[in-house]
Amino acid sequence: MLIFETLLGLLLGAAMLSMVARRLNIPYPTLLAVGGTLVAFLPGAPRVTLPPELILALFVAPVLLDAAADTSLRDLRANAGAVGSLVVVAVGLTTVAVAVTARLLLPEFPWAAAIALGALVAPPDAVAALAVLRQVNPPFRLRKVLEGESLLNDASALLIYTLAVGAVASGSFSLLGALPTFGLVVFGSALVGWALAWPVGRLIERIDDAPTSVIFQFGLTFALWLLAERLGLSPVVTTVVFGLTAGRGPGLAARLRVPSFAVWDAVTFVLNVLAFTLIGLQLGPILDALSGADLRRSLGAALIILAVVVTVRLVWALVYGVVRSRKRSAAGGDASAPPTAAGGLVIGWSGMRGIVTLATALALPEGFPERNFIQLTAFVVVLGTLVIQGLTLRPLLLWLRLPPDTTVERELRLARAMALKAALHSLDGDDSEAAQRLRLEYREGLGQLRGGGDPHNSPDNVLRHGVVAASRRALSELRRSGQIGDDAYHLVETELDWLELSAGPGAAPA
Repeated sequence: MLIFETLLGLLLGAAMLSMVARRLNIPYPTLLAVGGTLVAFLPGAPRVTLPPELILALFVAPVLLDAAADTSLRDLRANAGAVGSLVVVAVGLTTVAVAVTARLLLPEFPWAAAIALGALVAPPDAVAALAVLRQVNPPFRLRKVLEGESLLNDASALLIYTLAVGAVASGSFSLLGALPTFGLVVFGSALVGWALAWPVGRLIERIDDAPTSVIFQFGLTFALWLLAERLGLSPVVTTVVFGLTAGRGPGLAARLRVPSFAVWDAVTFVLNVLAFTLIGLQLGPILDALSGADLRRSLGAALIILAVVVTVRLVWALVYGVVRSRKRSAAGGDASAPPTAAGGLVIGWSGMRGIVTLATALALPEGFPERNFIQLTAFVVVLGTLVIQGLTLRPLLLWLRLPPDTTVERELRLARAMALKAALHSLDGDDSEAAQRLRLEYREGLGQLRGGGDPHNSPDNVLRHGVVAASRRALSELRRSGQIGDDAYHLVETELDWLELSAGPGAAPA
């Protein structure tokens, strides 16, 4: 019961902090991590420790799969250069810079352990990045670069980390000898993720019950992650490739998709809330292992490494942005299209670390060289980036005043227009009264689009919202008076919900 009560208290407290964060217009991961840290200092604070492998499977797998399934392959290909530079070059430079810094600060630090430290603090976290980006809303192209990076950078960093940990265990490390293993793991992980996506997608399509479908989806997510681990592959690469491939399939029927998406949104938010709260609570066990002069020395070194982590990414992003901007200008292209110097500054400052970094540090085996220092440094880097960069990213975007990006709005108008035209074309040859009514409604929608408006704001839809509201009041009165029971009430309520949703959110009268 104690564990259940602790988790319940953490979840309720985190939900309250999330509400406060949204009211103050700051990223909720930052406030949750700070709140968890403050709780860790309270007398009798809970010592919540979860197995690191469970942390990664529970908190990372569903969020990563959800993000991969929603990722646009077109946009990923369009930004392949920028994403690749962050996934490979930025992660590599950060790993090397942190390893060298650790060796200078602590000469007794073995090189393999220093590289492991650099690898685990190098990648910005997918959970942290997506949670923050959805609140600060950067320009479309910048967001796509950061989302693409967040899907792949863990893979490159964790593979380096795994090789470094293996080098500590074996006592030797050969870069040339590790490259074939590196390539085999990446290729094998991508192949397994791609091969499983199609048969699993076909199986999900055959499930016609929403609760069963949702349970199967989540069970599959965790099973895929665990399978990749058992096979010695990269769970990150396997999950990402599976999500990218499955997301291109036919998908669920509408009556299954609506409840499934609602459950996924709720569950991933709950996992995010718990993950960032647990980040702060991990400080207690870490501090228990350090004390006195050793703690002060380790904390000073960790703060220096935090500065190195932030600086290396920022410098690389700025250099890449400036070079690309000059190339665009020389070629006569749109020099304002990201990545530019301003875009590079935003990308460089969007390097929040999160649960993957901390869970990987906690997973280090007992007796690993400088294990306590590595775990403290991981915590300092995670909390420092969440606080420093998370709190200042939105003001930075406002200060830079980047040109407005209307990509989504423009493509939305195109998609709506083509859908309405296809609907009108399908009615050719049908002269029934029902077809005439639909033609009138769709033509009104096209007229709204041509005038720069929302097709859902047609007169029919505005009236439909008013009619639905009146129907809801009548339905509630029937239940209140006892003329109908809850079964009939909820069935009609669902029908009215679908009718209201079909009119679209923009059709509600002001």
